[in-house]
Amino acid sequence: MKFYKGNRNWSDDYAFCRRTGMVMTSRGDFPFYEFDAYIEMRVGTQGSQFHSFKVIHRYPHRSPDPLTKNPLEFSFSVDGSIAQRYAAWDMLQRYMDVSQPLPDVPELEPFRHLDPTTKAYDEAGKRGRPATYWRDLYANSSEGELKMLREAQRAEVDSTTWGGRPDLMELSVPNYRETRKGEPEDVNDFGRFPWKAGKFVDRPEATPSGESPDHQQNDKYPR
Repeated sequence: MKFYKGNRNWSDDYAFCRRTGMVMTSRGDFPFYEFDAYIEMRVGTQGSQFHSFKVIHRYPHRSPDPLTKNPLEFSFSVDGSIAQRYAAWDMLQRYMDVSQPLPDVPELEPFRHLDPTTKAYDEAGKRGRPATYWRDLYANSSEGELKMLREAQRAEVDSTTWGGRPDLMELSVPNYRETRKGEPEDVNDFGRFPWKAGKFVDRPEATPSGESPDHQQNDKYPR
């Protein structure tokens, strides 16, 4: 482990730190609000489309790769539709927003009591679930039941209207709103057929998350 940690050519360690609001990388530490998310589409030799969810540093001159000079960016493995990638970015933003409790997902359940905001939220009874909700669900459900719940969760994400949601990045980045005002109303349709612009919707002006009506929505189903 010591060898791999010390060998920068072999390791690619990074961390999104909720407590500090920083993204730790081998090229230095950078504020989370300096990163933008985008979906990259590639087309295969047979015309098949492949989409990747990526997060890139907005100021590449401050974080270039020492050898290739490429900008600092991260790729996330997300299965399914374009909407699933929007959901992944939404969850990462919620994770980094200390004014909100941690996303209510199985991976984070064992650590909810360690986060002050989440602990206060749960102790106030706002979570509305037992402390071991996800652990008990997995322990007491069959594979068939879990499969049905996952399919229902994916269907719910796919049917969610992702266009027209406020972008909290504009609260931290000067002039951010002037260049990022709209989103396609149907992100799945736009992802498959980008030449068909369809209907775009303007984002409402962002407010601090504590004032947002979309403050916290518990996930109903396993991911």
